[in-house]
Amino acid sequence: MVILREGGYYLVDGEKTVSESAPEASGYQKDLAGQGTMAYRILQAHNQSDDTANLNIKFDKLTSHDITFVGILQTARASGLERFPVPYVLTNCHNSLCAVGGTINEDDHMFGLSCAKKYGGIYVPPHQAVIHQFAREMLAECGAMVLGSDSHTRYGALGTMAVGEGGPEIVKQLLEQTYDVPMPGVVAIYLTGKPNPGVGPQDVALAIIGAVFENGFVNNKVMEFVGPGIENLSVDFRIGVDVMTTETTCLSSIWRTDSAVKDFYELHQRPDAYRELKPADVAYYDGLVEVDLSKVKPMIAMPFHPSNTFTIEEVNANPGDILREVEKKASVSLDNNDIEFKLTDKIHDGMIYVEQGVIAGCAGGGFENLCDAADILKGKTIGSDAFSLSVYPASQPILMELVKNGTIATFLESGATVRTAFCGPCFGAGDVPANRGLSIRHSTRNFPNREGSKVTNGQIASVALMDARSIAATAANKGYLTPATDIDVSFSRPKYYFDKSIYDNRVYNGIGKAMPETPIQFGPNIVDWPTMYPLTEHVLLKVVSMIHDPVTTTDELIPSGETSSYRSNPLGLAEFTLSRKDPAYVGKAKAVHAAEKVRIDGGDIFAEDPNLKGVYEKLKSVAEIDPKETEIGSVIFAVKPGDGSAREQAASCQRVLGGLANIAREYATKRYRSNLINWGMLPFTYDGDLVFDRDDYIFIRDIRKAVAEKIDEVKAYVVGDELKEITLRLGALTDHEREIIAKGCLINYNKK
Repeated sequence: MVILREGGYYLVDGEKTVSESAPEASGYQKDLAGQGTMAYRILQAHNQSDDTANLNIKFDKLTSHDITFVGILQTARASGLERFPVPYVLTNCHNSLCAVGGTINEDDHMFGLSCAKKYGGIYVPPHQAVIHQFAREMLAECGAMVLGSDSHTRYGALGTMAVGEGGPEIVKQLLEQTYDVPMPGVVAIYLTGKPNPGVGPQDVALAIIGAVFENGFVNNKVMEFVGPGIENLSVDFRIGVDVMTTETTCLSSIWRTDSAVKDFYELHQRPDAYRELKPADVAYYDGLVEVDLSKVKPMIAMPFHPSNTFTIEEVNANPGDILREVEKKASVSLDNNDIEFKLTDKIHDGMIYVEQGVIAGCAGGGFENLCDAADILKGKTIGSDAFSLSVYPASQPILMELVKNGTIATFLESGATVRTAFCGPCFGAGDVPANRGLSIRHSTRNFPNREGSKVTNGQIASVALMDARSIAATAANKGYLTPATDIDVSFSRPKYYFDKSIYDNRVYNGIGKAMPETPIQFGPNIVDWPTMYPLTEHVLLKVVSMIHDPVTTTDELIPSGETSSYRSNPLGLAEFTLSRKDPAYVGKAKAVHAAEKVRIDGGDIFAEDPNLKGVYEKLKSVAEIDPKETEIGSVIFAVKPGDGSAREQAASCQRVLGGLANIAREYATKRYRSNLINWGMLPFTYDGDLVFDRDDYIFIRDIRKAVAEKIDEVKAYVVGDELKEITLRLGALTDHEREIIAKGCLINYNKK
């Protein structure tokens, strides 16, 4: 099904793969062939630097949604923003439920509309489209690059290299700065064969994720889709695979384009956006993933990660053993003793019963997914027991066509409910299951509590990821887990007709029409960022949280769901930091920050925190340190933090509570590490024995000098009964990143 090939590979004439260790490879020039990938040519075309190994990228277009754009625009305004230099789209697909938190969600929307008018952007009102579907329909262009403040910014199937990053990277582009990254490795995803009827894009995506995630095979690399199997996939199918590449932790993706992609652009009334993209006659890749589409079976990603994959067939054949293993694996993340997590109770007469199905958002809400699901449900009902099914078309144009061709009627007749374009089920703001419920979803993630349950309130629910077709098959079987390949169905595959007038009539397009005199409309929840201060010569860090999970997601660092309504209020949102992972964190971080505030004001820090006196007494054996000139901040340790969402608040919430650093064995994604840096936090790694714990202090001397002078290894002292010397690493930092850290954050860096 999926085979990983280590080492370098050549792709010859777009068809033949040759290992660099094969005798035949001696006839190829590796350096030249390395420039033959689609990724290399697109990246270098957008590189503002003469250095082909260290890129300074300027993107063609930008996009954000209503969880992220307020903070981005507040940061950019504080940094001197005057206009949007490139097309910037503000969509409203996350905080769409405007009853949550009173007026605050709609206040954010009106803030976005006023900024689109003032600075010259595009504003997409709530319920019109999810961020990525609008980008596919209206932004993507072959050979272009798009940066989005959402991790699933992936438009590679349409020939667009797209990157999902934290908000500060959008700010940099708005200020006409660059996205700085080493030239990434490029891995070929070589597709052959043709999917069997009933197998959908989520099945292919999960098969790939399950093969490459844990071993980091494509981590921070570009996945380049090639091979003869592409021509056997519709563009909708390709898009469904492509959007899930984020869950591999790759940097971006790009696909070979063909007449099907050309037809897509013509259908969406943008024929000029198409051009053929393909690798050079000989292209070199840093690895190869072979995917035989004909061998892919309906898949399921069990809780609590998209890489926890099985075929539905093997789960149904051996439910007890597999679910017990899932329970055991999940206990690592769910270390709350008050919560009993069980899945084996879903086994009813040898079959697995689920309580909910959802087909939604940028992954599941596509036209073809929903038409195929409806075909499976035609003439059937989902029943009147616990199982429910909801579907969310990804845009109003898709919904319009589904109404016209009768698909919506089929869903409603079956007992399913149909909603407007909304990302809520993907991050816990809609369709939250009952306690101990199991939901199957064609969406993007199934992290702990991602579906909206709250462990700290005694709640736990689970999501398993599946393709829309198998969700429909399960729905037709009244909630009993069923692969779509078990259903006798003839897929009708109706033609799609795109109605652009929906956007023409409703979307505000201010590109090239900035109106600087427009006042920005604020709501009471929209609050400026608090003042952040430059890095001092030395720092004293207090460890306020220790997270020993193998991977920590951004959802665990700052929960999604109803907290999203507070993302325009930095201090208000910060109250939720680590609330579902370490409820004591906020209080501990605030206590540390209180001492720092006293230091800044010139007061007596020892009166504020008597423990500090003993700490500084012990440090005298190292050097005489002036406490008034030494910044005090909190730090968290996590083994591998930052998997998942790009949202900057995973870092900024720590920062506004006085966080100065993270210490990790490694960072799960570039985007989380970048968020730390852009908020002025030190991104330490540490590979020694853990000789520090919660409530210990770590003193780092001459840290400002280390940052300025590009010193990677930093000597630090753990202050306990005695001083223990450890070595922390800063890792590779660009000159801009070093200056951002020294100045305290990106806002300070950009202040005129």
